[in-house]
Amino acid sequence: MILENEYTVKLSEIGKGNKATNKSILSYLEDIGGIHSNIAGYGVFEIAQTNLSWILLGWRLQVIRRPKYAEKVKIKTWSKGVVRLYTYREFEIYDEQENLIAKASSKWVLLDIQKGKIVRIEPELMSKYEPEFDKVVFEKSEFDKINEPNEYQFEKEYTVRRADIDVNNHMHNLNYIELANEALPEEVYKGALFNDVRITYKKEIKLGDTVKCKYA
Repeated sequence: MILENEYTVKLSEIGKGNKATNKSILSYLEDIGGIHSNIAGYGVFEIAQTNLSWILLGWRLQVIRRPKYAEKVKIKTWSKGVVRLYTYREFEIYDEQENLIAKASSKWVLLDIQKGKIVRIEPELMSKYEPEFDKVVFEKSEFDKINEPNEYQFEKEYTVRRADIDVNNHMHNLNYIELANEALPEEVYKGALFNDVRITYKKEIKLGDTVKCKYA
C-alpha cells in the first residue's frame, strides 16, 4: 500500500531563503506515517487498547530541491515489512510538476508500553500495513552505524522544556534537530542547509534533563 498526502509549506516552517527546514520536512513525513498507522489500526488512538507504540530509531533524509514558502508538495509513503525486530518506512516527496525533490527512510521498533520492552512485530500486525517489499528509495536499506568523533570543538548545554515533550513523555524526535542546531558554530549554522541528514536515536530524553550538545 502506497499512501499519498499533500502538504503546503507554512510560514512557521521556513528558514534560510524562505525554504522549508529539515524539521518541517520530517514533520510531514511523521504525519503521513501516523496517518498510515491510524488506517492500519495501530495509531495513537489505539495505544491505550493495544499497549503497543512505535518507537523511531533513525532517519535518513536526502533533499534534492528544498520547497519554498506556500509551495505544495505531495508525499508518498509505504512500509517495507520486517527485518528481525525492525521495520522500515520509505518516503518520496514530489513538487507540483511531479518532480522528485526529496526522499527519506526511517527505522522503527514496536514497544510494549506496559513492560517497557521491544516486542516482535507479528506478521498479522504487519499485514495491516500492506507492505511494499521491493520498493526502496536508497540502494542500501540498512542504517549504518554513525561513528562518534574522538574530539569535539564546541559544546553547549540545554535543559529540556515542556514544549519539547511528546505523547510518550519523551523529547519529541523532531526536536533533536533543534539540539543539533544549538551545537553548531554561528558561521556553520548560517552557511549550510544540510541536504543529506542522518539521525540516530540511542536513548530517550525526558522533561527537565540537561543534555550537552556537541559539535565536531
